[in-house]
Amino acid sequence: MRKAWIAALWAVSSLIVVFLITLPISLQAHLIAGCIVVVMMAILKTFGPSTSVLRKIALALGTAIVLRYVYWRTTSTLPPISQLEDFIPGFMLYLAEMYSVFMLFLSLFVVSAPMAPRKAPPIPPGEHPTVDVFIPTYNEEPELLASTVSAALSMEYPADKLTIWLLDDGGSDQKCQQEDPVQAAAAIQRRADLQKLCEGLGVNYLTRARNEHAKAGNLNNGLKFSKGDLVVVFDADHAPTRDFLTNTVGYFLQDENLFLVQTPHFFINPDPLERNLGTFEFMPSENEMFYGIIQRGLDKWDAAFFCGSAAVLSRRALGETNGFSGITITEDAETALELHSRGWHSIYVDKPMIAGLQPETFASFIGQRSRWAQGMMQILLFHFPPGKRGLTLPQRLCYCSSTFFWLFSYPRLMFLISPLFYLFFSLEIFNASGAEFLAYTTTYMMVNLLMQNYLYGHYRWPWVSEVYEYIQAIYLLPAIISVLANPNKPTFKVTAKGETMEEGHVSEIGRPFFIIFGILLVGVVLTGWRLVTEPFNHDIIIVVGGWNLLNLLLAGCALGVVSERRNRRRSHRVDLLRRCELLIDGTAYAATIDDGSLGGARVRPAANVVLPETERGAPAALRFRPLASNIPIDTLPVTIRNVERSVDGILVGCQFQPDQPLHYRLIADLIFSNSDEWKKFQDSRRNNPGVLLGTIRFVRTAIFQTGRGLSYLIHLQKLWRERRRRPVLAPAKRG
Repeated sequence: MRKAWIAALWAVSSLIVVFLITLPISLQAHLIAGCIVVVMMAILKTFGPSTSVLRKIALALGTAIVLRYVYWRTTSTLPPISQLEDFIPGFMLYLAEMYSVFMLFLSLFVVSAPMAPRKAPPIPPGEHPTVDVFIPTYNEEPELLASTVSAALSMEYPADKLTIWLLDDGGSDQKCQQEDPVQAAAAIQRRADLQKLCEGLGVNYLTRARNEHAKAGNLNNGLKFSKGDLVVVFDADHAPTRDFLTNTVGYFLQDENLFLVQTPHFFINPDPLERNLGTFEFMPSENEMFYGIIQRGLDKWDAAFFCGSAAVLSRRALGETNGFSGITITEDAETALELHSRGWHSIYVDKPMIAGLQPETFASFIGQRSRWAQGMMQILLFHFPPGKRGLTLPQRLCYCSSTFFWLFSYPRLMFLISPLFYLFFSLEIFNASGAEFLAYTTTYMMVNLLMQNYLYGHYRWPWVSEVYEYIQAIYLLPAIISVLANPNKPTFKVTAKGETMEEGHVSEIGRPFFIIFGILLVGVVLTGWRLVTEPFNHDIIIVVGGWNLLNLLLAGCALGVVSERRNRRRSHRVDLLRRCELLIDGTAYAATIDDGSLGGARVRPAANVVLPETERGAPAALRFRPLASNIPIDTLPVTIRNVERSVDGILVGCQFQPDQPLHYRLIADLIFSNSDEWKKFQDSRRNNPGVLLGTIRFVRTAIFQTGRGLSYLIHLQKLWRERRRRPVLAPAKRG
């Protein structure tokens, strides 16, 4: 009976909403109503308490304006089909807008009331399930792997219940026996080096005969040789903190049908946008919107999915699917989809407990995102989540949100080129006057910005999503089209990590952004010219020209993104504040390790300590008490890199000089032990500037980055000219 009343109430409410949306009112009345909604949303956001009721009221008000815009856009603005030159691009723009509205509503469903942070259930003494830790690797360097394996060894868990496996796909029989003798020798040497590393650290090394099904095949090979109740997966560059297992394993004791506990991916280095725009220290990272809010929203509907790393999975559940799915190149989401459809559950724990590395170069970043986009398109084509049998309706909607999201490249590029149809060719693809555009489109855009700020304000600043989408769209659209044309074509490619750049330069794939910027700049010139020559069209020209100017700001920001800053540091510093002794020539000096990275640390001697004079490169050592009780040594060899003297005291720069595997245990204990450090850094960046301040910051950044990008291009042109002018020496004649 109660369900019938709810259904009836929903039906009546829907009829009222439809009536209000389609109610014919004057342009002035709509503009007034839209402005009132914008003001009310801003007041609720600024002064109202952060309660779910007020949040939903504000989102409901915004939704009404969005639906009103959709109705007007559908019934009043499309060009007549008889004018194909206008109708075709006009309808393509309309589809792009409807996609954006569709994704907005999916976002509202997923994240309007996300799951609150969970508290880890304790594991009763003697009831710890056995755990296998898989660290799949392909071409990563032994030093990076040593850090990840060492951090995994330091996790708090009974030693007899924990087994760690390094799954090496770079030293397989296929790699060692390949025809190229140089590459074969490198694979043989890699296998020997990693076997020695694993022996020194006391973990298992495992490879296989052939590199089949990429990462999924590598993980499934690990399942064949291991027996643990639970399987933990860490990417080769994802070093866990000591409390990872204590904060995740207990959930499996509460729910026997749980197949996954996923945790966020936290990165200690900036992605190319953050590094080149200089936002890493104060603006939330791109991944924080997904891991900070979207995964929590998915978790509410039992739809949080496996992200390939930093996760614990049930071996019993994986047995139902014969291991990790390998049909697509995103084995993680595919595996989760299949297990969700079989009735298994998942949980998301919103606490950063791994430290990973993001792609350093723009080209590597695009390569990674292209793989994700292609993999999600494969899932959409091969499994079609909206119709997947076994999923609940909320799960279907959640997987729709996760897969359809990657189609953003089409609307982003349509929004980019649409103003140019009018400015360059006088095509009327959007039938509306300047007053109508102001009343409907402007209020819709303002409401959209406010709704996005409501949903993601602390995790994504205004206009940042547009920049991220634009810099990816140019390359993702061809990648997606290739999948739609041939779903079996994409192959798994490992993302490069730990790259360095000795000098600043324009990315090797950055040229299209300069070309697009030039075209948009011509559009600005045409706007001015048409304002002078067509005074009777001022309202339309101003609207379209303003749209093109906004695109120019996005394009200018992109110039800064593809202008790669110099980056010689391969890992990034974290605060440590660990007591230690600095050993120089056999004498111990009391000190504190202020901060450090994978390469070294800065040590501050105690106030009453006088250090002897030392030269750059002089040998020394750090002695400190490890946090993990299973590390049998306490002294780490270093060399003195520099000595800084200031009014605040002395800082000694030390470079780590590990010469045995156990030294990596000490480095990992220093850098990766404490998850509170990652949480503290995340929280320091999670502030919401609001729509107005965020927009001002975006415009200021866009103007500055436009100048920086153009200066990089000019400098590059000078270098090219200088190289062309250099005389070419003729080869010496033999005789």
